[in-house]
Amino acid sequence: MLADNPARGLGRFIKSEKAEREAVSLKPEEVDTLLGAAKSNLPFQDYAMLLTALRAGLREGEIAALRWDDVQFGAKEDSLDRFIVVQRNYDRRWSKRMLTPKSRKPRRVDMSRELRRGLLELRDKQRTEAESSRANSGLVFPSQTGTPIEMNNFYARVFKPLVKKAGLHRIRFHDLRHTFGSLLIQAGASLAYVRDQMGHASIQITADVYGHLIPGANISYVDRLDSMTSPQQSATPPQRSLSAEEREFVEVFGNEWLGRRDSNPDTQIQSLQSYR
Repeated sequence: MLADNPARGLGRFIKSEKAEREAVSLKPEEVDTLLGAAKSNLPFQDYAMLLTALRAGLREGEIAALRWDDVQFGAKEDSLDRFIVVQRNYDRRWSKRMLTPKSRKPRRVDMSRELRRGLLELRDKQRTEAESSRANSGLVFPSQTGTPIEMNNFYARVFKPLVKKAGLHRIRFHDLRHTFGSLLIQAGASLAYVRDQMGHASIQITADVYGHLIPGANISYVDRLDSMTSPQQSATPPQRSLSAEEREFVEVFGNEWLGRRDSNPDTQIQSLQSYR
């Protein structure tokens, strides 16, 4: 009798035949609708977590593992040194421990002014709860008991009903990360910048997922073909006079290209002389 199932956990190593779900991103007006609904209907911490996902593109495990020590607010709102250091990922499925991010190395994510204001307000609210487990955990988005938040529970109990209340199409929490990348591209950010902000292992991943969103990129390429091949609409420009050196080159070229008639009897080769 087997005490355990020897095949348990093989799903981590066996690739599923199920097709990958296409990335979905929200439009700017849909982002405003979602954040407005969150601010009106959710506790401020939940609103700040959604704002972090939309403005910093963190993965679910990275959000659950984020600590206040990782947040650099800068001296003031316009400071350039306002960013988040993403250096941990909470593994809720297997080890229940803090691991390195998916790319296996820390990354710096720039923090927008709006996100800075939201996180500062959240920090101040948590400091008023000095005796609570939530305030003493050091986590930015802890559970009521001060442990890392379980994102699957948050999705089922909070996020899914919120999306429905906001009147939006069904999306996953991970789609907020796709929204961050998509809106960065549409705002004019380079693929290299988006790669660094999102923590992709290579720029090829960024290009495969978001390259088609580069504003006007494709049509600008075909427009360039017109300027390369189409005849000019203006009058024929005047012919440039040749210098003495250029005239000498043309003369030598004209006289020496085929050389003298040789003894090759091939009539096709000999007929080339007629082009002299």
